[in-house]
Amino acid sequence: MKAILIGAPSSNTGKTTLSLGLARALKNRGLDLSAFKTGPDHIDLKLLEEASSKRAGNLDMHLMGEEGLAQSLAQNPGDLALIEGAMGYFDGIYNGFENSSFDISRRLGIPAVLVYRPQGEIFSAIPKIKGMVDFSQGRIRGLILNGVSEKMYQLLKEQVENYIDIEVLGYLPFSKELVLPSEGLGLSLRASSEGLISRAAELVEKTVDLDRLVGLAGELSLYKPQPVRRRNIRIALAKDEAFNFYYNENLRLLEEAGELIYFSPLKDTALPPADLIYIGGGYPENYLKELSENERMKSSIREAVESGIHLLAEAGGLTYLMEDFEGQAMVGLLKGRALMSKRLQNFGYNQLELLEDTILGEKGWRLPGNEYHRSYIEGGEPGLIRARKLGDESRQWACGYGYKRALGIFSQINFLGNRRAFDYLMDSIERTRKSVS
Repeated sequence: MKAILIGAPSSNTGKTTLSLGLARALKNRGLDLSAFKTGPDHIDLKLLEEASSKRAGNLDMHLMGEEGLAQSLAQNPGDLALIEGAMGYFDGIYNGFENSSFDISRRLGIPAVLVYRPQGEIFSAIPKIKGMVDFSQGRIRGLILNGVSEKMYQLLKEQVENYIDIEVLGYLPFSKELVLPSEGLGLSLRASSEGLISRAAELVEKTVDLDRLVGLAGELSLYKPQPVRRRNIRIALAKDEAFNFYYNENLRLLEEAGELIYFSPLKDTALPPADLIYIGGGYPENYLKELSENERMKSSIREAVESGIHLLAEAGGLTYLMEDFEGQAMVGLLKGRALMSKRLQNFGYNQLELLEDTILGEKGWRLPGNEYHRSYIEGGEPGLIRARKLGDESRQWACGYGYKRALGIFSQINFLGNRRAFDYLMDSIERTRKSVS
């Protein structure tokens, strides 16, 4: 499989729109395209899935480790891996480029195409672009200009080719049709983006040299995916408008270990028969009344946990397990109430330390995680898990709460970087099944 990464000097440069257009245009040409997003993002990933009509993957050094990056790519084979970079191409953690798109490019040998949007400048763009190309250690091979007219594109193309050793592949003109709506935690998923994707693909087909873009892609040496032992377990996974943020890498591992059965906390009245209940993040705060009024589902979840069924809830899933969320009664497995803030809470990467044995591991284990939410807990019991801010361990907070074999955590973890935790969870489920039978 070949791979190319789409990067930019910063956020808000049109990377996502361009990546969506490229993904759809290349798919329309008959390529088996696999889309990826660097970092822990969920929303851009869902848009890339819509554009490519195929499950997409995350690439994150902190959450996965270098082997996990390769495993994620191996889980998503195809003719071409199109990778949308997060933030600026060199922006990483610790105020450096570690875990940046550039870091992933150099570790895996993936060429990059730079997206540049001129803002109140003409020739001044040239030294900026040259600086990024020179610093990239030869990784940035191509350039696409965004938000420019054909005339401006020709002017800049001539100067770029005069001063910088890089191929200019084309441009994307400005269009009001190509503006993505935003929401509290990023781009909006409320409405289909099909119109925008189709329009972006139509423009890209006309104004970008797609053949040359594919020609710049580098060949990947893919690992064989690490095998997962079949457990023949059933996983009830919450998936509806309120809960839909999951790492696809986790879903693939669960599919290999057992059978995924989807249910809706909003619309269904009972859980399907299952050995594990998995409730991810999303926007439960937008559906509090509906979630609260579905008494039969809440009762079904409580009864399952009381009977010894394992339950893992992340981010928004944790708030659903509390007694109360903004005045609306929730499942009530965990003591305390969830509230919403106008600001992000404990945003970013962290290291989780298990303070007690949990379904994810033994006391003392550490797991890499990430938080991206505006909710917080009041009146909860002492946490089973402590989170420490990556790069500033003086910042720490309670992150996980439990009851019997249920665990709710604010952080999200990727099992490709936490295979020990995944295997521990699967083993715990198997032991429970044997003891019951």
